[in-house]
Amino acid sequence: MAIANQRIVYLNGAFVPESEALVPIKDAGFKFGDAVFDTTRTFGHKIFRLQEHLERFERSLRYLDLKPKYSIGDFTRITEEVVKRNLPLIGPDDDYWIPQRVSRGLSAGDREAWPDWPDTTVIVECTPLPLAARAKMYRDGIEVITPSVRRVAPEMASPRAKTHNYLNLILGDLEVAAQNPDALSVLLDRDGNLAEGKGSNIFLIHDGRLRTPREKFVLPGVSRKVTKELAGQLGYEVEDRDIDLFDAYSADEAFITSTSFCICPVQSINGRALGSTDIPGPLTKRLIDAYVDMVGFDWYAQYTSHLA
Repeated sequence: MAIANQRIVYLNGAFVPESEALVPIKDAGFKFGDAVFDTTRTFGHKIFRLQEHLERFERSLRYLDLKPKYSIGDFTRITEEVVKRNLPLIGPDDDYWIPQRVSRGLSAGDREAWPDWPDTTVIVECTPLPLAARAKMYRDGIEVITPSVRRVAPEMASPRAKTHNYLNLILGDLEVAAQNPDALSVLLDRDGNLAEGKGSNIFLIHDGRLRTPREKFVLPGVSRKVTKELAGQLGYEVEDRDIDLFDAYSADEAFITSTSFCICPVQSINGRALGSTDIPGPLTKRLIDAYVDMVGFDWYAQYTSHLA
C-alpha cells in the first residue's frame, strides 16, 4: 500500500514511493526526449480501455525501435497494481491518469556511474486528474487558438507515435498562453489544416456531419476512436479529412477529445464564435451523453461538480 500518503511508482522492476523513483540524469529520455509513453485514465476508479492504450504504446515503441523486456500482459499487470496501490490516496469522486513510459536508458558512454542500470528505463505511475482546474471548460467551452507554430510534418517525425519529444506542441502552448492563458492550443499542419493540440484531437460539426483531421497528421487518440464509434452508433457521418480555418470558422459546433477531457465543447476558434451558441452544442451533447452511458460513469458531472 502507499506509504505516508505518497503515491507509489513502478520503476524497473520495483514499486517505490514517488520521491524514491530516481532516474539517472543522463537517461536518454531526459537528455534527448528519446522515449515513448502512453496514458489511460480511470472512470470511477476503473481503468478504461487499457488494452487499446497499450497496443498503441507498443506501436510507438516499435516506431522508435525501443525493446523493453516487457509484454503487453506485463504492462497490464503492472498498471493494474499501480492503480490498486494508489487508490487509497484519492477520494471516491476522484480519478487518475496512468502513464506508462519507456526510455532508451543510458548509452555505453554514460554507464560508468550507473553500471547496473537496465537497457531501457521503464516507469508506470499515476496522477490525479485536474478536475477542478478544467471544470469551467465544460460550462463555458474551450477557447481554441491556432498558433504560428506548425505541427511537425509526418516525413520529419510521425505524429502517430506518442513520444517524450513534445517541444513542437509546447512551443504552440507557450505562444497561445501568452495571448490567453485560458485558451487551448491546436496547431495547424504544414498545409494550414487543423492538426492537434498537446494530447488532444479536434472535431468540427457541419450540418450534422463530424469532421476530424486525417490520422496521418495526428496522434490517433483512443478517445477520438471512441467518439467516432459512438457517432456511428447514433447515425452520424464521420469524415477523416483536411479541415482548414474556413471550415473551423463556419462550423456549427466543435469539440476536443482526449483521455482526460473525453469530450469537451469548444466555444470559439481564434476568437470566432461557432454557429451554435449552446455549450455544449446539441450534437456534442448527444455524444457526451453516449460517452457517459458507454463507460457507465458520469464523468461530465464529475467535472462540473467542481464549479464554484
